[in-house]
Amino acid sequence: MNAAAAAQRLRRRQRQDALSGAAVRALTGDAALHFRDGRLWRAMRPVPQHAPHLRTDPDTDSAACLRGAADGAALRHAHSDPALHRSLCPADPVERLLFELLEQLRCESRLPRGMAGVAANLRHRFLAWSRAFHRSGLTEGQLGILLYTVAQVAWSRLSGEPVLDETEDLIEATRAAIVPVLGTSLAGLRAHRHDQAAFAVHALALARVVAEMVRSEAPHAGEDDDSAASAARAGFALWLDFEEERVEDFALADSGHSRVLAEARDGYRVFTTRYDREVRAATLVRRALLDEYRAQLDARIARAGVNVARLARRLRAALAQPRVDGWSFGEESGRIDGRRLAQLVTSPAERRLFRQEAYRAHADCVVGFLVDCSGSMKARSEPLALLLDLLTRALDQAGVATEVLGFTTGAWNGGRARAEWLARGRPAHPGRLNETCHMVFKDAARSWRRARTDITALLKADLFREGVDGEAVEWGCARLHATGKARRILLVVSDGSPMDTATGQANDACYLDNHLKAVVARHAALRDVEVLGLGVGLDLSPYYRHALALDLSQPVDTAMLDEVADLLAARRR
Repeated sequence: MNAAAAAQRLRRRQRQDALSGAAVRALTGDAALHFRDGRLWRAMRPVPQHAPHLRTDPDTDSAACLRGAADGAALRHAHSDPALHRSLCPADPVERLLFELLEQLRCESRLPRGMAGVAANLRHRFLAWSRAFHRSGLTEGQLGILLYTVAQVAWSRLSGEPVLDETEDLIEATRAAIVPVLGTSLAGLRAHRHDQAAFAVHALALARVVAEMVRSEAPHAGEDDDSAASAARAGFALWLDFEEERVEDFALADSGHSRVLAEARDGYRVFTTRYDREVRAATLVRRALLDEYRAQLDARIARAGVNVARLARRLRAALAQPRVDGWSFGEESGRIDGRRLAQLVTSPAERRLFRQEAYRAHADCVVGFLVDCSGSMKARSEPLALLLDLLTRALDQAGVATEVLGFTTGAWNGGRARAEWLARGRPAHPGRLNETCHMVFKDAARSWRRARTDITALLKADLFREGVDGEAVEWGCARLHATGKARRILLVVSDGSPMDTATGQANDACYLDNHLKAVVARHAALRDVEVLGLGVGLDLSPYYRHALALDLSQPVDTAMLDEVADLLAARRR
């Protein structure tokens, strides 16, 4: 895909997200709801969409499908109590799938009269999902046809619409077999669709009976059925995996409101910058110790067995953009090449008389890694150093400039800044009250090979103290601006909320927290630097609109690096 086509697809997706978000907000009255890359978010957190027909792909689904899924998500948000739903949701995966589907269909059936357009969108989306399910081959097996028939019958009962014409004959035998067994539950679904708790009684009963049918059929399913289902799942998201989902549940970073910062006329304050410093991290560690750290890290990298060349190719393909770089001659179409006109006389059948602009991938991009060097990060310093070393090396091979930065404080509990504040009589609300220390482990001008030893200063435990995140993000963004690169990405690596004891005690607990949010929001509005969050065992989405959480207690492997690469590669405009 050329650059123009990619840009056009991105604009189309952004327009669709904007339209879907506006529709959801209009139906729910919730201003915090919006769409990103075809997925519904509320403020900084994604909204789960467990019903299978709400799973969409912005690149392949039609605008009507995407609008139908958005309308369905809005009705779910408007008519379902999530706490009640979670308390009733069964543990069995098949029962849970059906219960989620039935609750979604209940919410869609509560569409007020007079909204014919929304009703048409909902119908279009469910029927499109039904066709895709059928055409994938999943209805060829006993388990697939059973679940498909249940979905069609339940949708028809709750919506009052006929089942999909294309598969009506296919499901007739299965429908005739299950309706007598499920008749009472189906009638209860229709009768109690305005009462979530009463509806759930019948939905759970139906889900339980169907799950029993599935379990009785599962031992008879052949290998061909299994392979067909696997192939279909690879093609589109049906959420039909009968095994428990392996989802890492990371805690959400604590965040609150800072009254002091909100009421300050001059905004965020710094009591004094006299003791702040920016240093090369390698100068804080003895050279012999750095060499020892490098050997230790190299041994761990060898044990990890990561294919760095493969990771570099992936990053190059994602971050590089095509640019005109000279001409390609001897083409059969394009602009006439005057130097080859003589060939037209000597060889009239010759067609390779044209030239075309040649495009080469060029990575006009810089990626900065900003590491929170607070005390709680000490325990993860070795896997973190391993992760950053591999990513920096791969990006270097991909032709992408990188910086590895860190931030901490010069002392615990305020240090000299707090002592000066005490000497001045403790004026109220002094703002940031510690001495910051910004460390450069690798700058953009140095290659990974030249900086590989300096990066290992991350393993020096006594560099880790407290953290003033907002100012560090500003510093990191300013450094990336200075590189002059067209695309700038700052990945902030942290395991918690901003924390400086002295600042929190002299102002309020959320002072630094709210400043970080303001800094990230400002850069998101300016679109000058893409600020991303990488949480170490923590979900940083309260601070960063685009965030990923990793469990660094597990070995750093190819899958983990691919996750980070995907986060870096996604374009956000």
